[in-house]
Amino acid sequence: MGTRRKGRELALQALYQIEITGDSSGAAVDLFLGHFEGNAEAKEFARRLVSGVVSQCGEIDRIIQQCTDHWKLMRMAKVDLVILRMAAYELVFCPDIPLNVSLDEAIEIGKRFGTDDSATFINGVLDQVAHSSGAKLHSP
Repeated sequence: MGTRRKGRELALQALYQIEITGDSSGAAVDLFLGHFEGNAEAKEFARRLVSGVVSQCGEIDRIIQQCTDHWKLMRMAKVDLVILRMAAYELVFCPDIPLNVSLDEAIEIGKRFGTDDSATFINGVLDQVAHSSGAKLHSP
C-alpha cells in the first residue's frame, strides 16, 4: 500500500472517530494516530487531511449538499460521508493533488470500508463536486 493511500485510510478512521466523538483536537488526533501503524509521511498526510476537513467542514458540507439530490448529510452512512468530506477537501482545496487521483482513491477506499453501494454513490457525488467546483481532471 502506498504512503498516501495509508494516509487517507488513517485520515478516514480519524475523521470517523471525530464524527462519533465530536473531539477534533490535535491531541485526540495524535492519540488516535499513535495507535495505528504507518510511517511518518503517511501520518503527516493523514494529519493534513484531517486538519483540512475539520477547518473547512462547513464549506465542504455545503458543497456536498449541493451535489446530492434528495440526500441529507445526516441520513448518509457515516463512512460514506467521511470519505466524501475527505475527497471533496482534496478536490476543492488541494490543487497539488491530481483530481483523478482523489476520485480514484475515494472510490477504492469506499469499496474497502463502505457498503456494496458506497463506491457508486461516492463516485456520483464526487463527479458532481468536481464539475461544480470548475475542476478539470488531469494526470499526475
